Amino acid sequence: MESKKITIGDKIKARRAKLGITQDTLARKSNVPYTTLTKLESNVITKPSIQTVEKIAKGLEIKIDNLIK
Repeated sequence: MESKKITIGDKIKARRAKLGITQDTLARKSNVPYTTLTKLESNVITKPSIQTVEKIAKGLEIKIDNLIK
């Protein structure tokens, strides 16, 4: 049985849920397009730019390391 690897999108989604904010709120807070955020969370985009990850980490109030490790 193959175990599912936790993606950056999974980490973003989990942290956003923990904060109790919507995708729209996070997109605005992070200054990232809503569509980019939804594609990340649904694992359509699996290798976002470091700039995008940095903005999202800031919006989630965490260090970038929490998302990329």
